[in-house]
Amino acid sequence: MGELSIRVGDVNFSARWEAAAPKTREALRPLLPLRQKLVHCRWSGEGCWIPFGEDRLPVGYENNTSHPAPGEVIVYTGQVSEGEILIAYGAVDFSSKLGQLSGNHFATIVAVDGERDHDKVRAALRDMGRRVLWAGAQDIVIEELP
Repeated sequence: MGELSIRVGDVNFSARWEAAAPKTREALRPLLPLRQKLVHCRWSGEGCWIPFGEDRLPVGYENNTSHPAPGEVIVYTGQVSEGEILIAYGAVDFSSKLGQLSGNHFATIVAVDGERDHDKVRAALRDMGRRVLWAGAQDIVIEELP
């Protein structure tokens, strides 16, 4: 199934695709590499997101959650509110101004700078979140590794 590279500024994360979200994975693959800005969540807590605007993914709910754990990457396909990808770095209660949302958990961050140490990954995620919160939008590139 392969892995993803998720670069936020100068931090390099690796993530694994989630087997429980095959339709979401196939809908996202044509968008890769995705080059955007990562901004801090407005309503959801300790998470950062990539807004899709009016774009929608042609996928319903699959392996969905409203409370992704740190390092879990979800996509909201835009049923009620703006579509987006969200990366949790701490406690998240996924919502919008319209209320609670649920997104498809399609990837999980498993390494930072090649190290698969859980504590280092969590620390790097917290640092990423703080940087986006206090320094503003960060460049992000998501691509599939060969």
